[in-house]
Amino acid sequence: NMQFGGDDQWSNMLGGTELIRRKLGKDAYAMTITLLLNSEGKKMGKTQSGAVWLDPNKTSPFDFYQYWRNVADADVLKCLRMLTFLPLEQIDEMDTWEGSQLNRAKEILAYELTALVHGEEEAKKAESGAKAMFAGGGNAEHMPTTELKDEDFTDGSIDLITLLQKAELVETRNEGRRAIEQGGVTLDGEKITDIKFQVKKESILPEGSVLRRGKKKFKKICVG
Repeated sequence: NMQFGGDDQWSNMLGGTELIRRKLGKDAYAMTITLLLNSEGKKMGKTQSGAVWLDPNKTSPFDFYQYWRNVADADVLKCLRMLTFLPLEQIDEMDTWEGSQLNRAKEILAYELTALVHGEEEAKKAESGAKAMFAGGGNAEHMPTTELKDEDFTDGSIDLITLLQKAELVETRNEGRRAIEQGGVTLDGEKITDIKFQVKKESILPEGSVLRRGKKKFKKICVG
């Protein structure tokens, strides 16, 4: 006889308790939970910038980490207060943080939530992989990786759009074509704008090549 729901469902839940009272003559109760909204009043983690899942098969620990690492400056302290178990006194000290300090606050948020959902080991891997990619530090072994097999190559090469799809950096060939044409695709730091570009098997580095789409999406490409 207790229903829980988001605070945007308050009127619907009250309607349910009233219906139960009238039809069954019993008391029922409703309790709302504050929705996680961004600074613009839009729901986070659902449709804003793509869905984020607790299931690692739907959102990898690395992508989960990156989602929280990239929250807006205006949202990071609210998320720390609502979603982590850090002492409020520690979070309050971050109120005066600016610039690069806010980036540190985002790293703390991302690490704490990833550790909470996926465990300390996965949080450390995600943090290390992000640092290896974006800050030149960390362990490149922990970057998200796509491993190619011999059968993925035709005459010793694979076309770039197919590679983008295999790396799950684009969903469709049209999306891949647009990303390349707009100059948003790089391979080992080199921008590629030719939609017919072929990636030769021999050009993939022994330790793995980094395929990147935009500023925040990337995969390490290895040959198995």
